[in-house]
Amino acid sequence: MILALLDLRSFSNLWFWIVLAGIWTFAGSLLVGVPHALAAEAQAEGSAAERDLHDLVRIRAIRAETLVERQGVWFAGLGTFLLTVLALLGFLYDVEFGQAAFLILFPLSLCWLMSLQSFRRMGRERPDTAGLLLRLRRLRVSIQAVGLIAVLATSAWGMYVNALHGILGR
Repeated sequence: MILALLDLRSFSNLWFWIVLAGIWTFAGSLLVGVPHALAAEAQAEGSAAERDLHDLVRIRAIRAETLVERQGVWFAGLGTFLLTVLALLGFLYDVEFGQAAFLILFPLSLCWLMSLQSFRRMGRERPDTAGLLLRLRRLRVSIQAVGLIAVLATSAWGMYVNALHGILGR
């Protein structure tokens, strides 16, 4: 009875699409804790914003190293397990909520791994401001590219599922 009230058909639900757009907007503007606005401000203004940017990237790099050293194996195992369960539920057992969750979380996990690798590299190499801004810009473009592909793939899959189920459901 509760599942009948909640409507787990994600791809025909407006809230799913609003959440999907919000997630990728947020992911493109915040690179694992470094706001894009801070990078733009550091490029435009100079000294104080540059120091803030370097400090924030240094802190994020230290946290990335600590995360990988202490809980990296656990996060990798748990994340892989969760994504596998969602993929199996969604695509093998045809649970639409599992498909929707997988299509959101899998690309986000790729972006998180790209960010983690990038911050670990920036922490080791400690680039100057121009190099740091270039790396952050490349990371942002990479995340936006993954987001674009993810939204297109999710939209295509959602249209397929909606066409398969029809207007009135199965």
